[in-house]
Amino acid sequence: MTTPWGAIFALWFAGLCAAAQFSKIGVIFQEVAMLWPDAGARLGLVVSVVGAVGIVFGTTAGLLVARIGARRLIVGALLASAAVSVVQCLGLPLGVMIASRIVEGFLHLAIVVSGPVLIAGLAAPKDQAAAMTLWSTFFAIAFAITALLGLPLVHATGAPWVLWAVHAGLMLSAAALLHHVLPRAEPGPVPPFRPGNLLSDHVRIYTDPRIGAPSIGFVFYTMIFIAIMTLVPGLVAPQFRALTATLMPLASIVASLGLGMRLSRRLGAVRTVEIGYSVAACAALLWAVTSGIAEIGAAFLLSAGLGFVQGASFAAIPELNPTAAGRAEAAGAMAQLGNIGTTLGTPLLALLVQTMGATAITAYAAPLCLCGIAVHLWQARRRAFNES
Repeated sequence: MTTPWGAIFALWFAGLCAAAQFSKIGVIFQEVAMLWPDAGARLGLVVSVVGAVGIVFGTTAGLLVARIGARRLIVGALLASAAVSVVQCLGLPLGVMIASRIVEGFLHLAIVVSGPVLIAGLAAPKDQAAAMTLWSTFFAIAFAITALLGLPLVHATGAPWVLWAVHAGLMLSAAALLHHVLPRAEPGPVPPFRPGNLLSDHVRIYTDPRIGAPSIGFVFYTMIFIAIMTLVPGLVAPQFRALTATLMPLASIVASLGLGMRLSRRLGAVRTVEIGYSVAACAALLWAVTSGIAEIGAAFLLSAGLGFVQGASFAAIPELNPTAAGRAEAAGAMAQLGNIGTTLGTPLLALLVQTMGATAITAYAAPLCLCGIAVHLWQARRRAFNES
């Protein structure tokens, strides 16, 4: 089997477009605020409501992907997302804008749950770790691109809606591209979707040591990553602040696509997650006993260790789940727990920083890393017991 890398990169491009549903607001938040000067605290909903949809409906999205078919769902979601971005360019009242962002939250879920399912199905077994690691970078890279190109565009035109119009065009392009390159395939036989079974389906997914393991291990990463990217630059010496803010996410991406990908191929994705958490835990401990340049090095090492976790967690989905239905449910669970982690992480760490200062990074990150290792070791024992 040969991996169709053109289709893999087309799906990754769709992932970038999905992540831009966050970055097209978050990166230009100050400029967006000028559109509704009297919004007050409600303005935060324009950003947060997209992630809130994932908290509630992430696993449900995975159940639907398994039944509707990932190709059909991702192309439809991209087309609908383009239409929503066009509507957002019309100068909406704040309430209508928030409603459009709720719709965007559902469409975002459809894309980010369908994407890894399709990638895992298209990639040859030897290339699955590499392809899933590539997919895992879409969020960080989309924010970097939006900051590099989108923010200057908004400053040059003085209108946030110009960026949203560009986003609509990119979404439309991604839909057309995937419609052309993805093979047509019907979803396999799965039980019909019954809303009354949602609670039992959630219990089944999260208690399954194969379907639930990637997401349960991933939630600790999401609780740490955005939190440290937000708060660590403000804790280093002022002359290193910009350098730290710029290079920490790059260290994570480079580690994920470089050594992390090789480790996943050689040792397996789950073992690579455990190694990544071990490196990150050591870096968190180093943070507590270093200062100056050495402290910056500890921050970069922490980011690199989490980069291993990022890519390998996605690679664990096909490694542990041979069927498309299992992969869809695992991806949905990752979307749900990922949104929970990113929502809770920054406020919790900010509260610790207020009370403990810089040592809060160690007190917060190291135990969560150890929890990530413990969860995967426990799930591995459960898998071994079930298969013995």
